[in-house]
Amino acid sequence: MNLAIRARAFALLPCLAAAVFSIAAAAQDAATLVDKAMTGTHRSDANKARDKYRHPKETLLFFGLEPAMTVVEITPSRGWYTEILSPVLKDKGEYYAAVGAITEKSPDFARQTDTYYRSMLADAPDLYGKTRLSVMTPPDIQVAPAGSADLVLTFRNVHNWAKAGTADAMFKAFHDALKSGGTLGVVEHRAKPGTSFQQQIDSGYMTEAYVIEAAQKAGFTLANKSEINANPKDTKDYPGGVWTLPPNLRNVSEADKPKFIAIGESDRMTLKFMKP
Repeated sequence: MNLAIRARAFALLPCLAAAVFSIAAAAQDAATLVDKAMTGTHRSDANKARDKYRHPKETLLFFGLEPAMTVVEITPSRGWYTEILSPVLKDKGEYYAAVGAITEKSPDFARQTDTYYRSMLADAPDLYGKTRLSVMTPPDIQVAPAGSADLVLTFRNVHNWAKAGTADAMFKAFHDALKSGGTLGVVEHRAKPGTSFQQQIDSGYMTEAYVIEAAQKAGFTLANKSEINANPKDTKDYPGGVWTLPPNLRNVSEADKPKFIAIGESDRMTLKFMKP
């Protein structure tokens, strides 16, 4: 290496060190804020009890959450993750909650969930007042302004889109919303490799291969995987599908509930994709 090149290389070292320090500081800041949100009095004991299954801190840090990001959560339902994400992002970042459009044909549970979620936001403006609601209206679905998001997150939703035939449109919407270099984080119930598509739809468990292919079709690249949300106790062979397990325990007798509670929530893939 000649002297001029060596000099330039040494000149860059402080910049590189500053960048590494900045990234580490942002991660530490995010971890502190997530801890504070998770232990906050705004969360019910029932929601806190699910942390051991959903591993929110580990999951969000794996996806690269930082407090100054623009983050989009897809279908927040009754706000389990909103209770964590919104407080983390409210001072420096932006939080979009992409909800389904409610029409006269919407089932009662969808109407009730939408009403509950909007009331939750309205009742605690200090925590959720900056939340931006984005209504997903097919066929041209938009979850946030094009190229605006650093991070799009979806938790246990892919099976619903696969059943509805909207998976391609949804992943395209995520790609459209993200900046170049942005991240898509996916957590989904995990089927055994080779499970037929119909069985995936019937059971609610999707194969990693299906999810990865759907994301890649939309233009994403797979950046990383994690076993944060794995559950080896989940045998995935229940007549009632994934809904047999907590928290649903659908069609489970009182006598059988302890058995399924002991299994815990489903085995889940945790996949991190990048938009080139």
